[in-house]
Amino acid sequence: MAKIKKDDLVQVISGKDRGKQGKVLRVLPKEERVLVEGVNRVTKHVRAGQGPDGSTEGGLVVQEATMHISNVAVVDPETEKPPRVGYRFEEVEEDGETKTVKVRFAKASGKEL
Repeated sequence: MAKIKKDDLVQVISGKDRGKQGKVLRVLPKEERVLVEGVNRVTKHVRAGQGPDGSTEGGLVVQEATMHISNVAVVDPETEKPPRVGYRFEEVEEDGETKTVKVRFAKASGKEL
């Protein structure tokens, strides 16, 4: 199970963009990959007229590429650093019923992420 979810703030811990932070745009759990905003940008050559209406302009396009999930870590919003992440089960009462909910937290501070 991936500890990283869509819209999380993550930091790259290895690779050419090491140290950069960005928001997760997409998580691909089967491939164990994530797409992070502004990180791992690659240049692609695009041929003219490849769009559905044939109006796509050709040339070089710079876009984000996916990276392996092990190369990023969730950032704690308070400290701006990547802590270890753990899970705990909490009892939550909704509509008069008690539910057990899995909550993600930073192991160092114990606060929810």
